[in-house]
Amino acid sequence: MKFTAEQIAGILEGEVVGNPNAEVFELSKIEEGKDGSLTFLANPKYNNFIYTTEATITIVNKTFVPESALKTTLIIVEDAYMSFSKLLEFYDQAKGNKNGIEQPSVISENVKYGENLYLGSFAYIGSNVVLGNNVKIYPNCFIGENVIIGDNVTIFAGAKVYSDTLIGNNCVLHSGVIIGSDGFGFAPSPDGTYKKIPQIGNVIIEDDVDIGSCTTIDRATMGSTIIRKGVKLDNQIQIAHNVEIGENTVIAAQTGIAGSTKIGKNGMIGGQVGIAGHLTIGNNVRIQAQSGVGRNVKDNEILQGSPAFAYNDYSKSYVHFRNLPKIVTEIEKLKKIILNQKNGNNG
Repeated sequence: MKFTAEQIAGILEGEVVGNPNAEVFELSKIEEGKDGSLTFLANPKYNNFIYTTEATITIVNKTFVPESALKTTLIIVEDAYMSFSKLLEFYDQAKGNKNGIEQPSVISENVKYGENLYLGSFAYIGSNVVLGNNVKIYPNCFIGENVIIGDNVTIFAGAKVYSDTLIGNNCVLHSGVIIGSDGFGFAPSPDGTYKKIPQIGNVIIEDDVDIGSCTTIDRATMGSTIIRKGVKLDNQIQIAHNVEIGENTVIAAQTGIAGSTKIGKNGMIGGQVGIAGHLTIGNNVRIQAQSGVGRNVKDNEILQGSPAFAYNDYSKSYVHFRNLPKIVTEIEKLKKIILNQKNGNNG
């Protein structure tokens, strides 16, 4: 799809300097701009590229003053970076503006759905499902029975949502996400085998949650596994049964959270973090990448290490960890000196 400089300026409330009919159909970095592309200049250290870029249109700040002739058409705005971000959001929405029901697909009995539904080929919608307005379900998705999904939800290709899951408004589930699979519940038997404990709970995902590709969220044994409003989950995260994650907490890839742990709001958890079960993690907690957490964590703590401990203590200790061979050598020398002194040999 193509847009003119005049149309883009209208969206951004900017001013065109150059050809208002200049057309673009793709986005680019300013140093990689080519004919037909749109770029932006926000950081002064990239100023030199605006005189050589082949981009057809460039968004710039009002403070930018060219020092020589330009080939690119300018759109002048208050904040070029924020305007370009706004344009990316607009472009993403336009690109994903699908609707209609493709075939083959299956819609079971007693399904209710709102306006502008998009249902991709080979998608399956189970019985008694309720879908809100502007829901987009891409090909090869599975939506189990009794699932309720709010407005403006996008579920990308290959995602699976098991029965009884509740999903709020403005959520995104990326490809390969699995919501509501059984929690890891097995009881040991006297003969050494394990008996499966039925997992009869569900998963609740509140509004404005984004879930990365191949992340798994298990249903509760009883009650609900809960992902609160505004949570952002990266790819390949494992969230076990009966976990609760508080509002606006962000978690990076390959993190695993064991069953029944409660995580507070506004947390930041790095990649490959392991959190044991039945713990309480407070609000505003920061956990550095590859940490292992096996204890309750108070509000505002910053942790690192495995087992994790206070970040400042870890940083100080790490200096000694690196020098450990040297420290051991020094200790051995001191031991010899002390031993010689005890033996009456001062040499």
